[in-house]
Amino acid sequence: MIKTGSKVLSSIISWSVVFVMLFILSGCAQRDILDPNDPVTITMWHNYGQQMGETMGDLLEEFNNTVGADRGIIIQIAYIADSSEINERLMMSVNNDPGAPALPDIAVIYPRIAVTLAEAGLLIDMSTHFSEEELSTYVPSFIEEGKLGGDILYIMPVAKSTEVLYLNSTIFNRFSADTGVDVSQLTTFEGIIDAGEKYYEWSGGKAFFYPENLFHIAMTGFLQMGDEFVAGNRLNLSSGTYKTIWGAYFPSAVRGGTAIFDNYGNYLMATGEIVCLTGSSASVTFYPDTVTFTDNTKEPLELNLLPYPVFNGGENISIQRGGGMSIFTSDSRKEYAASIFLKWFTEPEQNRRFTQQTGYMPVTETAFNDFRENIHRDTSTENIRKLYETLISMHDNYSFYMPPVFEGLDVIQRSYNQRLLLAAESSRAAYLILIETHDPAAAFEQATRGVFESFTTDN
Repeated sequence: MIKTGSKVLSSIISWSVVFVMLFILSGCAQRDILDPNDPVTITMWHNYGQQMGETMGDLLEEFNNTVGADRGIIIQIAYIADSSEINERLMMSVNNDPGAPALPDIAVIYPRIAVTLAEAGLLIDMSTHFSEEELSTYVPSFIEEGKLGGDILYIMPVAKSTEVLYLNSTIFNRFSADTGVDVSQLTTFEGIIDAGEKYYEWSGGKAFFYPENLFHIAMTGFLQMGDEFVAGNRLNLSSGTYKTIWGAYFPSAVRGGTAIFDNYGNYLMATGEIVCLTGSSASVTFYPDTVTFTDNTKEPLELNLLPYPVFNGGENISIQRGGGMSIFTSDSRKEYAASIFLKWFTEPEQNRRFTQQTGYMPVTETAFNDFRENIHRDTSTENIRKLYETLISMHDNYSFYMPPVFEGLDVIQRSYNQRLLLAAESSRAAYLILIETHDPAAAFEQATRGVFESFTTDN
């Protein structure tokens, strides 16, 4: 009986060993599909230009010469263009258009196009290659955005931007000394608008503020006040919250304190036409060191970077912007190799080097802490240092929200911005005529009569 039991026990142990070996081998199988003597080439499309593009090139060369050489992976840039051109080429492939290019193995894409690609079955689920422990090291909201509103992770974050307040401190300090308006007033939109009225008088008729993206201010402002701007595929213009959004832009635009403009705000900043603006943190490298006024006189531009303004009583919330990298479906060898690269590329050291001079935020908590500890070492200019101090403060004190993702949102956004700009331009033109014969209050009332009602019902 004991002998028989020993045989059974021996058999169990033998099969257990077999199962353990099979389990180990199955775990090793994925590692073994790569061979440094037979490297796999991974093609990449990206939209990083100038400095980010150069840094990307340096990092790819480093990867290819180190990890890539050891594992048998070569990353090759196959196409560089702006995001709209990349989207157009991707859609050609989705639609099987004649002459459609071969899809890359990795591409920088944004959530709105990623939805279409995912629905077409062209993107892999990143969680098949990234463990829960690995994913937990990233900023949670950045990972969540890559899920496109569902449970499957299609986009890995590699660099994110947000919006901040850019301030020409050279002009503002003179204005502040004469009027007593303090920089602390610029923490809220209401404070900015009030400062704008005072600045318009002080400057002899110049605008103070420029909101670079009106749609983003509305979306962010609604969330700050606990409401939703986009309801389904329509805008919630009938909400009482929208009256607050309207009041922080339209009256000031008509009276002249807020600039009416349809381009990047650094153009207005460079000529002294405005003092502050809300815009992408990734724009910081486009701001000049000098202001050249319309009379051709010049002065140094001391730029200050402040956290994104909040509506009175609202929560500290700002938008998160920027694309990520997705892996396209191909074969197990390429997909696995691409995931190895993305893990390496988003490790704190590489990610910090990629983002540190660009106005983008790193995507892991460790990289944020590295910035915090080494900000003076890792920033090449004063403007970059100021920006990252602001981004670190926002990381600690703000929530970053993800814009909604659905087909047609781009059209809704363009339509909203264009309609609001047109309404402001028309009322401003009428106001300037009426102010010649009316007092300011009467001129404003007549120039803007019925505009809000018309705008909010035509949605």
